[in-house]
Amino acid sequence: MRAVIYSNGSQECERVTQLLKSISTEFHLYNLDEHFTKQQFQMEFGSDALYPQVSIGNKHIGNMHDTLGYLKSQGVFK
Repeated sequence: MRAVIYSNGSQECERVTQLLKSISTEFHLYNLDEHFTKQQFQMEFGSDALYPQVSIGNKHIGNMHDTLGYLKSQGVFK
């Protein structure tokens, strides 16, 4: 499983990064103002999107809450 995280450096972004590390998921971290702008983020995910935004494989999952739900539904957590 390979993931992509779009981060603004917030605590939630750090948590999802640690979560993916803890389950040995390979991921690429994109940082706001280093790899993308706020405008690009909003164009990609919508103006109401929260950080972080996570994609796993070719599927956009969503924020940290969405990611936890997805991983649970996939049997990663019980």
